Amino acid sequence: MLDYTKLKRDRRKFLALTGLTLKEFKVLLPAFQKAYRKRYAPEKTVSGRTRQRRIGGGRQGRLKTAEQKLLFILVHQKTYPVQVVLGELCGLSQSGANQWLHRLLPVLLEALTTLGVKPERDGRQFAAAERHTGTRRDYIIDGTERRRQRPKNPEKQRL
Repeated sequence: MLDYTKLKRDRRKFLALTGLTLKEFKVLLPAFQKAYRKRYAPEKTVSGRTRQRRIGGGRQGRLKTAEQKLLFILVHQKTYPVQVVLGELCGLSQSGANQWLHRLLPVLLEALTTLGVKPERDGRQFAAAERHTGTRRDYIIDGTERRRQRPKNPEKQRL
């Protein structure tokens, strides 16, 4: 099973599975915890109703700690495995992995936005944000150049 306490000892494996170094992970963790508490208040259930039991009562989930939750969602974002595989890695069923993905993706997005490192999909938005910062930064574009077959006929090529 994928476990944060074991995985953090192996830097290369941690980087390969999450795309982050341990130092970067520790920077992201407080923002992730804050976003999680904001979205899912401890005194409420996941559906938003008031708890009937004290916190910690009832069945314990597989992703107990914030570290485990963040590790789970980062492994998904980096490796993008099928939900059955992700569930097996974390000791969950396929439906459990699906539920956690839907629960944690918005939290991760909010945490990244809070830190100012949210990925930008629209080039115009990216350029506008760059102009407003005033400082120059280095950016990485995650893309792959691929050859495309084009028609030999000039008319079809033009279309």
